[in-house]
Amino acid sequence: MSSELGILALYGLLVSVILVVQVLTALTQVGLPMLARPRDDMPRLTGVAGRMQRCLSNSVVAMALFAPAVLILVLREATGSGTLLAAQVFLVARAAYAVIYPAGIPWLRTGVWALGFLATLYLYIAAL
Repeated sequence: MSSELGILALYGLLVSVILVVQVLTALTQVGLPMLARPRDDMPRLTGVAGRMQRCLSNSVVAMALFAPAVLILVLREATGSGTLLAAQVFLVARAAYAVIYPAGIPWLRTGVWALGFLATLYLYIAAL
């Protein structure tokens, strides 16, 4: 397994943790009966629970962009020190995002999001 694939696996674990935290914060706000049923009439989550819901959604989108870039690089055998560093930057930025967004720190959140996104773009450029 390449290091970039290992980072992809670690990011999958991070997204799984974000999912569990999101469910737990939603549980405290709307209760288990609401979460157990079809959620057609679920109230809008607010505060930390709402931010965790958006953090999870954003993290899944980031996974959808990051994973293909890593897989392309590995299949093309185009990994190297630059792609490894970009993948590491992505993972650290996304871990920071998962803490900063729920905490409600707007400018820092935007900065770490941009850093992770730029790292992903670098991976696609390296794959070309």
